[in-house]
Amino acid sequence: MTANDSAEKTEDRSLNNHAALKTSIANGDVEEVKARLEGHTLDKLEKGYLIDLARLSGNSEIEEVIKSTPES
Repeated sequence: MTANDSAEKTEDRSLNNHAALKTSIANGDVEEVKARLEGHTLDKLEKGYLIDLARLSGNSEIEEVIKSTPES
């Protein structure tokens, strides 16, 4: 495995986690959102997008969970 392979696998996991996070938000699964965000940081753009997604799904509890996630 080369360094590029490792970076690609990390990026794939990150993209998969992001997709699963969006699905959890859309499904209104607060506990899953908390679990997926635990120990992670979000960049400003990503955080704003996820907050908007939570607002669109009408879930203020998930919105608060995302807002409380630290930014990178």
